[in-house]
Amino acid sequence: MQVSIDRAGRVVVPKPFRDQLGLVPGTSLEVEAIDGYLELRPQHAPPRVIEGPRGPVLARTGAPIGDDDVREMLEAAREHR
Repeated sequence: MQVSIDRAGRVVVPKPFRDQLGLVPGTSLEVEAIDGYLELRPQHAPPRVIEGPRGPVLARTGAPIGDDDVREMLEAAREHR
């Protein structure tokens, strides 16, 4: 997919990419030049544990969860019993 830069230096991220990555207006992006390429990375909030109707759950943030997040959720669920 090809995009162009306008006179103000802006680039429009095509809707399929915004949908796939969960980008919404106001999403912060990390911008970096790497080996002659421009890389944009969304700065999603880290996953967090919240109280659900049946105990602790991971809140949706759009960010992938890691081992530490799963451990934190399991420990919170054990404490909830």
